[in-house]
Amino acid sequence: MIEINLIPDVKQELIRAERVRSIVISTSIAAGLIAVGVVVALSLYVFGVQSVRGNLSDDAIKKTSQELAGVEDLSKVLTIQNQLSVISSLNDQKKINSRVFDVLLAVVPPAPNTVQVSNMLVDSAENTITIEGQSPVGYSALEVFKKTIDGAVVMVESDGERSEVKLAEDISTTNVSYGEDSTGAKVLRFTIAFTYPDELFSPKVSSVVVKLTNQGNVTDSFLGIPRSIFTQRATDIEGGSE
Repeated sequence: MIEINLIPDVKQELIRAERVRSIVISTSIAAGLIAVGVVVALSLYVFGVQSVRGNLSDDAIKKTSQELAGVEDLSKVLTIQNQLSVISSLNDQKKINSRVFDVLLAVVPPAPNTVQVSNMLVDSAENTITIEGQSPVGYSALEVFKKTIDGAVVMVESDGERSEVKLAEDISTTNVSYGEDSTGAKVLRFTIAFTYPDELFSPKVSSVVVKLTNQGNVTDSFLGIPRSIFTQRATDIEGGSE
């Protein structure tokens, strides 16, 4: 059987073009309908669901606000709750300044080098201790007091481990003068200041013991003599005159 194509090529191209156009138009219409559906769905969600949720949230806020308004002394309750929330962290940072009395018991010399403390200041920001004192003995008692502080060490225990640090650094003596105490007796007044180690008042340290060393020499003659009068022997100058 012989088939003869009686449709010209131009006609065939036109039919194919119309078929493609129909497909494109149908696809565009479908895509447009889908886009319209998405827009409608989003509009319903935004203006419907969101509005409903907003109204429910507003109602919950109003209800809770009314309940809070009915609480007696609400501001006081909130203040107490806020203080309780930070009290644990503040307690961890709190310095154990009461240990300064252990320091005084260790470094204040006994008679005959009597020293009396009239005022004491602990500066946690600068890590310094300032002691205002007086002594009826005079300069020898002051020198004993200063050397005792200089020779003291702090034995600390933290997490089961023990260590030893020097009690005082940068010791200074100021405001030294004679005066009268409350009974009218003559006394030497002075101020001693020094820098203490962080471990002394740290809450992380479970145990602190102040120990005196004075490099093994605790005699009254050694403690009472100012160290400033001692120095190394001068050496000879080469080529000097005999």
